[in-house]
Order: sequence, then C-alpha cells, then structure tokens
Amino acid sequence: MDGARQHSRARALLIAGLALAGLSMRTAVTSVGAVLDELQQGLHVSGTVAGLITTLPVICFAVIGVATTRLGVAVGAHRLLVVSLAITALGLALRPWAGGAALFVVLSVLALAGAAVSNVLLPGLVKLHFPDRLGAMTALYTTALAIGATGGAGLTVPLDELGGGWRAGLAWWTLPALLAAAAWLPTVRRDAAPAVPAHTRPGRHLPMGALLRSRTAWAVTLFFGTQSIQAYIAFGWFSHFLIDHGVTRNAAGGMVALLTALGIPVSLAAPRVRPERQRALIVALCGCSAAAYVGLALAPVGGAWAWMALAGIGQGVFPVALVVIGLRSRTAASAAALSAFAQGIGYSIAGLGPLLFGALFAVTGSWGPPLAVLFAALAANLLTAWPATAHRFVDDEMAASQR
Repeated sequence: MDGARQHSRARALLIAGLALAGLSMRTAVTSVGAVLDELQQGLHVSGTVAGLITTLPVICFAVIGVATTRLGVAVGAHRLLVVSLAITALGLALRPWAGGAALFVVLSVLALAGAAVSNVLLPGLVKLHFPDRLGAMTALYTTALAIGATGGAGLTVPLDELGGGWRAGLAWWTLPALLAAAAWLPTVRRDAAPAVPAHTRPGRHLPMGALLRSRTAWAVTLFFGTQSIQAYIAFGWFSHFLIDHGVTRNAAGGMVALLTALGIPVSLAAPRVRPERQRALIVALCGCSAAAYVGLALAPVGGAWAWMALAGIGQGVFPVALVVIGLRSRTAASAAALSAFAQGIGYSIAGLGPLLFGALFAVTGSWGPPLAVLFAALAANLLTAWPATAHRFVDDEMAASQR
C-alpha cells in the first residue's frame, strides 16, 4: 500500500511539474511585449535594440535547443530541466532591475533558458514517464503554456500597477519558474539511478548526422517550422497591421490577446485527437488560418475580431506538432533527439518569418507581399503535415542509415 501511495504521489508531482513548466515557458516572452514602451523609456532602448529583444526568444530557442540533448547527456535530462528552470527564475528576478539595455539582454537570455530547454526536453520526458498518455500529457503542458502566455500578455500591466511599475510587473513572473523547478527537483535522482533501460533514457545522445538522413525527421522539422513562422508573425506583426488599418491601439491589443487566449482551449483539445484523425484535424485548423488570412487581406477592420479568433484556433497546429514528435519516436531518447532537431532548426526557420514579413512591408509599403508570406507558410505547413504524420519512426530510419 505504501509503495502504491508513493508511486501515486510521484506521478501527481510529475503532472504538477509538467503543468508548472508549461506555465513558465512563455511568460518571459509575452510579459516583455506588454510593457515594451515603458521598458524602452526606462532603459533608453532604441528601436533596433527593442527589435533584438523581441527576436531574442526565437534565437535562444534555436541555439539552446540544439545544445540541449548534449547537455542532457552530461548532466541528465531531469537535472538539466531543474537547473534551467532555476536559471530562468534567476534571470526573471534580476533582469527587470538591469540598469541598461546590454545587461537586460544578457539577463533575458538567462530568463529564456528554461523555456528553450523545456521546449526540447518535455516531449522526451512525456514519452518516458507517460508513454501511454502522450496526447493527454502534451495537452496538459501546452494548455499551461497558453495560459502562461496569455497571463504574461494580459496581467503584467495590472501587476505593475500594484506597485513598482513595469520592473515589478516583470519580476512577478519569477514565481512560476521557481515552483516548476521545485516540482521537478525530486526527479533528479532518476538520472543517477534510472529505473528504465539505458537505451530508453532521454539523456542518451543520438547522433544528429543520422537524423539528417531521416526523411521523417525533416518532415517533422518543416511541419514544426512552418507552423512557427505563422505564430511569430502573428505575435510580432498583427497588432501593427491592425493599427495601420485604423484599429485603435487598445482594440488591437485586445484582438491579439484573444488570438493568444484561444490557444488555451485549443491546446487542451487538439493533442487528444487520435493519431488516425490528426490529418483531418490539421486540415481543419489550417482552414481556420486560411480564412483568417483571407479576411485580413479583404476586410482587415470589419471582421478583425473574427479573423483573430480564427487565427487563434489555427494556432492549434503547435500542440499537434509536439505530439507528432513523440509519435514519430520509439523511445524517450529518440523523442528527445527529434525534439532538439525539429525545434532547433524549426525555430531558426521561424525567426526568418517575421524578418521577411517586416522587410517586405518596409520595401513595398504595402501589406500584400507580407501577407503572401503567411499564405506560403500555411501551404507548406499543410503539405508537410502528410509525411510528418505518416506511421513511420525516426529510430528505424536512423538504424537503416547506419547499416
């Protein structure tokens, strides 16, 4: 009975850890956007540096993500997650009090470390601890992620109005990261004395060269990357697009907040869809995005709330892409390797999307060519969904390439 009770408590703590890690994964990103104007004034930040600060998350997700599996080998996946969440808490606590832009950027890298590592490790850890509940557990942490992202965008200003200004508003987001690190702390002993075979552990390093020769790995990567392009264009440019068409600043902020908030119910439902129905779901979600983009092109003001709602529903492709990483892997080790590969390259691709979108607008002075980037990314996302969701495993393709 005691053993069963301990197992139940350990499992409950893991579930709480997943939720808290998800909650802390985007607060460092969206909280800055909420107070960017005050931050620029307080730190005397130029528009160029402000652009770097808003692009920094994608850069960190790509660079740190690629290094995560090797770091996991050195220190263990559970230890790495706890350490990265603790570093995130430190960065979140210190960066609001930075005296200048350079130190704020450095501390922001620390604040983003936990998110970058969690991005990569959580699919493998879900595969390890909940192999029979991939959809439900992925839904848990992606829903928490959406809640955290929405909270960072919507609660930072009310929090700074409680006292302390924008600096205090940003500092409040230290708490979820600290709680997540504490929840995962009891799992670190699993790295020292794992209860599973070595070949299944997420800390085991699998060569990236083998993944380079896996068509499934590339399909999953492109599926993830083309979805991310659309998401980061939406987060970075939709408010500006709407304001440029005559929507008030407050209304535009509310519309983008709606887009983000709809990620909560969508993230709860989408990962639970059975694998054999994933393609139909992806088509439906991409259809919502297509309708949103057409609406933005033809009636950007009259139907703006509806377009933002449809775009928010379309963002449900993101949690589906995370489930696909686990489904295309036979073990936790290969899931961790595929996660690092797909997200490292995928976020690099995603970072180019907003830059291209903005460059086309600057060069042409028109929103038509930038919107074409969204349509192209959406078409590529739909096309790559088919090979990414095919019933194949990267483990088998890696083994075949090494014969």
